[in-house]
Amino acid sequence: MAKQKKLKTLTNNLKDKASVIYALLSIKRHVSSIQLNILRATSHTLSSPPSDSQITAVLTTANTSHTLPRACINSLMDRLHRTKNSTVALKCLFTLHNITIKGSFILKDQLSCYPSYGGYNFLNLSTFRDDSDFESVQLSSWVRWYATIVEQILTVSRILGYYLNSNNSTNSTKEKDFVLGLRLSSLSNADLLYKIECLVVFVEQVSDVPESLELQRNELVYEIVRMVGEDYRKVQGEILFRLEELGRRIDEDFDVGELNELVSYLKRLEESKENLVLLFVNRRKNNGFWELIKEIKMKGLKKKEEIEGKWITVVVNSSNTVVTELTRFTNPFLEPGQYLQVPPNFATVR
Repeated sequence: MAKQKKLKTLTNNLKDKASVIYALLSIKRHVSSIQLNILRATSHTLSSPPSDSQITAVLTTANTSHTLPRACINSLMDRLHRTKNSTVALKCLFTLHNITIKGSFILKDQLSCYPSYGGYNFLNLSTFRDDSDFESVQLSSWVRWYATIVEQILTVSRILGYYLNSNNSTNSTKEKDFVLGLRLSSLSNADLLYKIECLVVFVEQVSDVPESLELQRNELVYEIVRMVGEDYRKVQGEILFRLEELGRRIDEDFDVGELNELVSYLKRLEESKENLVLLFVNRRKNNGFWELIKEIKMKGLKKKEEIEGKWITVVVNSSNTVVTELTRFTNPFLEPGQYLQVPPNFATVR
């Protein structure tokens, strides 16, 4: 077993050196420098994630020319899609994740090129598997999970209309919250629910964590979980803003269909809670978040029952058979559960 591990380490080191030599022989100097920095950040070394200096080198080199952001993303995607090594794949995803956080606008734009439509940048690692040893098999499940998270970050940013990880610090947090509140107040219920759904999907993907949680002792996996936790915290904030706005509207302009949709999303969030607690070990507990979810869910259910209780129930006797027709029109003069007698010719007979 020890010999196999040494042989694997030696083989991986040779692969890294061969890749560096190949990049050095490239005719395109700027592209070569990008490839070298990517190779250094995504080496086969198992235990540690790419250092801050290595990530910075990738980001800095990619911004030295207007054509290099695309070359940077292309090189990262090539490395990610060609490798069969779980550690290299995780480091590629880690670097891409850092681009969504620290990258320039144009670099983020290149990365977010239609990820959900199967374009060139589509990560699609759902079948990734490294069978070289047992630990690599376990790490493969983390590759698949992490790829889904990075994809979802890009999808969320596109649906919200702004990057989830924005490094724009020109405005204060209060100013940003005020502007966001104004934007949300102008949206329709359907728009708000559409965005809530995409945020719920993100939370569900995070909660669908691999069973091998003990691998968090691995420094690379630990750092990945920490970064995902930061994104999860931001998504919680985005959900809270929209739930507060929807909560104000429930008593005024919600129909039963919208209430059903909202309540279903909140139930899906609650179903994700247990795995999230296990993953973050209460680091992202945020009791206020879950209390608001429960409060809005109960408010929505109560409003739904109130509306349905005022639906007109028509009962007629036809051929000794009782026929019940439930209409979608409400009578404001009825109390919940109260029936209205109508002439037989107004009823629908089946």
